[in-house]
Amino acid sequence: MHGTRKATRGLVKARYTAAALLAAAAATLAGCAHGSSDVQGGATTGPAGCPAVHARARAAVEQAEKTDMPWGGPTNGPRAVSGKNIVFVAQTMTNPGVAGAAKGVREAARVIGWKVRVIDGGGTPAGIQAAMSQAVTLKPSGIVIGGFDPNSTSQQVARADAQHIPLVGWHALAAPGPSRRPPLFTNVTTRVEDVAAISAQWVIADSDGHAGVVLITDASIPFAKDKSELIRKELATCPSVRLLAYANIPIADASSRTPREVSSLLSRFRSRWTHSVAINDLYFADAAPAFRAAGLKGSGPPFNIGAGDGDPSAFQRVETRQYQAATVPEPLSLQGWQIIDEFNRAYAGRPASGYVAPVHLATAANSDATTAWDPPGYRDGYRRIWGR
Repeated sequence: MHGTRKATRGLVKARYTAAALLAAAAATLAGCAHGSSDVQGGATTGPAGCPAVHARARAAVEQAEKTDMPWGGPTNGPRAVSGKNIVFVAQTMTNPGVAGAAKGVREAARVIGWKVRVIDGGGTPAGIQAAMSQAVTLKPSGIVIGGFDPNSTSQQVARADAQHIPLVGWHALAAPGPSRRPPLFTNVTTRVEDVAAISAQWVIADSDGHAGVVLITDASIPFAKDKSELIRKELATCPSVRLLAYANIPIADASSRTPREVSSLLSRFRSRWTHSVAINDLYFADAAPAFRAAGLKGSGPPFNIGAGDGDPSAFQRVETRQYQAATVPEPLSLQGWQIIDEFNRAYAGRPASGYVAPVHLATAANSDATTAWDPPGYRDGYRRIWGR
């Protein structure tokens, strides 16, 4: 860690410790406005901190920050089946995560010799249902459920299943792997438990176990709410980390609500707010104007981590130290290649690969001016399996 960052963190810790001791003697905080709720009864800091938890967190963070891990995915499988065509139904192509996965699917399809068509659902329930209806009508070899809940298109999914069109999800369900209901050959995603854990562990490690945290989520989305609850539980393993507030900001309203919410939280917590965790990086793009208006430096505090996707704008904020210190990115291109490989296994009558990409933690120190997390080895690995 750079010396200036370490010095800043030391000052933050001293300020936070003093403020927390004063807060312990004060009355409980007033309720948050604009959909947030303060978290009552958080433990105060102390000289002991949480040394064992802190040590485990540091070890986990160091592992997740590695960029040269060998390929840990499948090393065997069926040779390439020829002549297939895939339809990628996108929740919306304006979502960088969805667009990145679709790009990976197209790239892998060119290598294996298949055709891909992308149909954009436009981000609305009606649009996604219409896109799925169009996809089924085309009678493709396979359909990708790209970033939306297949239960929201249950009729179209049932039609595809009746026509024996295999479905592969990308972030379609909370858990990776095959699903009977809804009928997915497999769902490609990282484990939400791992993403949540490493996000909280980064806060514990970065603060030396002394942090005042604001957790930002969208409670209207079950997946997001579950992720934030997992983050909360992991933070609670360190008694000297205090969860200051649980901010509920719907993603659909993030651009309008986040600046007001951040301004309110800053006026309430001031220097006690040292770290933030959001279930998606986009919140910090919307929070930047409020941080800037308050005279806060882009390099923090508060030090912010996004527990989701790792889109190009998030990488840019991290690398330039503009109100985001870290992100937990999805390996979008790798997941696109995995989707094609999973379809190939389905066509060959083989089970799903069972592969789940490990979590990665991107910071200014290890992102190397990139705009995506693209781990090494998977392209050659899949080429060897397919004979391409």
